[in-house]
Amino acid sequence: MKVYQRLANNFVTEGVSHIFGIMGDGNMYWLHELDKLGGVKMLEVRHEGAGLGMADGWARVTRTPGIATATCGPGVSQLATALLTASRAESPLVAFVGEHPTNDDEYNQRLDQARFAAGCETGFVRVSTPDAADDAVRKAFYLAKLESRPIMLSAPMDIQQKEFDDDEPYKPSSTLMPSRAVHPDPDALEKAADIIAGSKKPVIIVGRGAKWSGAGDAVLKLGDRIGAVIATTLMTKTWLSESEYHVGISGTYANRTAMQLFEEADCVIAIGASMNRYTTEHGYLYPNARYVHLDSKPHLMMSGGRSADCYVQTDARAGVEALEALLAKGSVKMTGYRTPDIKKQLAYQFEDRKEYPIEAGNVDPREVVLTLDEIVPENFGLFTGSGVTAGFSNIMFRKRRPVVLASHFFGCIGQMLPAAIGGVVATGNKPAMLVDGDASVMMHLAEFETMVRYGIPLLVVVMNNEALGSEYYKLDVHDMKKELSVITTPDLGAVARAFGGKGAIARNPEEIRAAVTEWVAKPGPMMIDARISRSVITLPYRRIHYGEDE
Repeated sequence: MKVYQRLANNFVTEGVSHIFGIMGDGNMYWLHELDKLGGVKMLEVRHEGAGLGMADGWARVTRTPGIATATCGPGVSQLATALLTASRAESPLVAFVGEHPTNDDEYNQRLDQARFAAGCETGFVRVSTPDAADDAVRKAFYLAKLESRPIMLSAPMDIQQKEFDDDEPYKPSSTLMPSRAVHPDPDALEKAADIIAGSKKPVIIVGRGAKWSGAGDAVLKLGDRIGAVIATTLMTKTWLSESEYHVGISGTYANRTAMQLFEEADCVIAIGASMNRYTTEHGYLYPNARYVHLDSKPHLMMSGGRSADCYVQTDARAGVEALEALLAKGSVKMTGYRTPDIKKQLAYQFEDRKEYPIEAGNVDPREVVLTLDEIVPENFGLFTGSGVTAGFSNIMFRKRRPVVLASHFFGCIGQMLPAAIGGVVATGNKPAMLVDGDASVMMHLAEFETMVRYGIPLLVVVMNNEALGSEYYKLDVHDMKKELSVITTPDLGAVARAFGGKGAIARNPEEIRAAVTEWVAKPGPMMIDARISRSVITLPYRRIHYGEDE
């Protein structure tokens, strides 16, 4: 058996079912062997970075390692932005990559891949000898899961072709994984309960850790007991929105009603949330609150280097259940925010009533989002991109959906189309929509053809203002030449049709509604080029750049 054959066998034993990437001479033997073994689907993409972005989307949906592959040298260097994005997203990934032969220092595609990986905040494991094949694969998967980040598994081309003599069965990384459930310290829990019981207006903020642990029912029960409003981080948008006292996102994408309630809060219970600068709006949202922070990490510093008044290391579900039981034992039952007046305020909290002139041939972007949320069934997933148009989608979408994933990791555009493709594949090809800006979608437009090739039922809605939107408004507010940020685009609906999918350009509300209705009736690869007006400014940009809040 060759080393590349053993490596392929090990990936199968690890339970890998899908791989995203491009074949080259550094990984083709491994891919050929995987095909022979069966049970693993290789999705050939158009750009190595997009392939890793798809693996990132897979990992975010499943919380299991996403698998990407690239050849050596330039194939690896194409992964840079996607690796950094996945690292910031804390996505477990294993990237199997070729490496130049160890016996050829003048090889044309040589690259110090260990240093490259380090610069991309990525772990690195090399298959240095034939005997190291098993240990290398096991370590890569173990580290990806343990550290929740990308790991580059680098296999020199000459080592792959050597003989592997050991016939012992491969032991997968699952045999090494410790139990990860952490139960709360009783003393810390008592302190947390005392802080909460002494509050009048508590806010619960749930993050990805709460969602991943399955703490939803426990959070709702705790919220009922203490009279809390429930907010989310951006990464858990719309989760638990069935609660009458759900106030949306805490942070930059909060609505004004929520912000006013946050300003009155005297206690914040953060559950599985990092409480970074965006969630706390740089510390300004909760000026009078004490913090109780529940998270599985040993400790987390919040925005501005602040520590919670009480930090409890715990699995989110176990911690919330224990906290609610302790409060129940003490007969704690609070009204908090749960009054008829607050419920009345929350009824219209997501409306944006500011009027803007909409020029002929363009549509109000807010109407695009409202139409999508109305027509697309709630059992369809939602992916939102970054850039200025995210200010519409990240506030105005309200339905709780099986998958809701936002961008913003590493602050880059262009990464959400690949992530959405990988996320849809991870759900078994259940329909979903991606709402992103034109500049972002154009970066990996070729991957729409990948969607068509594999029949991926993703609706790509391009919020197309034909500009680099963030820069457009920043230039405008400084009385600079905003036209420098304007970049025209072709009819992206026609481009989608040329790639073999469905596509439409929509310049008014009726065309938006018709196109969305068509896709919902028969989900498949489709792109709607929604020509939106630049005159409509997102609520976050109104606050930050124009000093407005209505």
